Amino acid sequence: MHVEQGQAARVIVAVVDDHRRLDDALDAEFARAPDSRRGHALVREIAYGTLRHWGTLDALVRLLVKKPLGDRVLHTLAAAAIYQILHTRAPDFAVVDRAVTAAGHVARPAARPLMNALLRRFLREQSSLLATVRAGDVGRYSYPQWWIDRMRRDDPEDWESLLDAGNHQAPLVLRVNLRATSRVELLARFADADIRAHGQDDAAIVVEHFAAPETLPGFGDGAFTVQDASAQLAAAIVDAHDGMHVLDACAAPGGKTSQLLERSEIDLVAVDDNPRRIERLRGNLARLGHVARGARIVCADATSPDSWWDGRPFDRILLDVPCTGSGVVRRHPDIKWRRRPSDVDAFAAAQSRFLAATWPLLAAGGRLVYATCSLFRAENEAVVEAFCAVNPGALRETLSFPPSFRHRGGQILPSPAAASHNQDGFYYASLRRT
Repeated sequence: MHVEQGQAARVIVAVVDDHRRLDDALDAEFARAPDSRRGHALVREIAYGTLRHWGTLDALVRLLVKKPLGDRVLHTLAAAAIYQILHTRAPDFAVVDRAVTAAGHVARPAARPLMNALLRRFLREQSSLLATVRAGDVGRYSYPQWWIDRMRRDDPEDWESLLDAGNHQAPLVLRVNLRATSRVELLARFADADIRAHGQDDAAIVVEHFAAPETLPGFGDGAFTVQDASAQLAAAIVDAHDGMHVLDACAAPGGKTSQLLERSEIDLVAVDDNPRRIERLRGNLARLGHVARGARIVCADATSPDSWWDGRPFDRILLDVPCTGSGVVRRHPDIKWRRRPSDVDAFAAAQSRFLAATWPLLAAGGRLVYATCSLFRAENEAVVEAFCAVNPGALRETLSFPPSFRHRGGQILPSPAAASHNQDGFYYASLRRT
């Protein structure tokens, strides 16, 4: 375990200090030790869990040491060990023993007694230490203070429950490829393989215990794709019918692209400006059996349509814009610690550019669906309201969500722990061009 603890500590430093994506930091760490694949799952679990609770854990370590630890990896190692003590079934003595060994490897041999003393003090005084750090916002909610302040301002009614929802691990949610199978058939395949799962909404399946998607029955033959329940609403809101010309303007990695192709016979153009993500989109469409359906895939900037648009207006446009990801932090806890306050305004400005650039491509009577996976008003209502204020031809349509989705207007709220219906935070607005 001590090797995995040390690896996780280095990954956490890369996220918190260097603002790297968690998955990228994990890939880089695993590339350093490709022969230890059996421990990769444990490294991933420790890194994800520690970052999910980083505000509390970081505050605890700072409280436990008389002066800051000079080595950041040593600091994060202590935080990761405390995470294991508080949130996993690993025996306390084993966590402490392995962390002491790891301290000698990631820092210096003299760090071992320091780590031992620090963790044993935590075990003795954890109730009072936790009470102390949870008296402050960051220690209580485990988000940066600016994030807490913004949520409190944006949603004075539910801000605490929304923050808490983001600190629980999200379930694995799949969307059945109805061109390949049915939900009943796929659930039967899962049951035959002793995989516990249940249906949710039209084509969603929730896997009740974590499993790597590629290990599930049906993955190889394109029976499903991974997609949260909130994201699965997109195609129904777009409501594209056979024969329509449709634009998916920020398409990669292709979850919504494939869903649009599964629902109707459309002429689809999928645009994204990231070559690596475009390759993922192509791979996903191939696995799901949609290559022959003739979607035109374009690697280009959607805000510069002169470089890729043929001049034919679109009947429908899906604009799932880049955003902070504040609605999906339960899946990507690194987002909380990588984002800066200025990022919100930067994303909002970019989102406004996407709207302004794609709106002229929409046919009269056509529909543009604006979507984000954010909870911040600045990226959602504020962007749409500002756009409609200067575009009188944009008619805001009333959205109707299934009753199982808790929402406020177009803002879908993330589910709390143990909710009977489970979804990420998402936002939708539907604009009709008059």
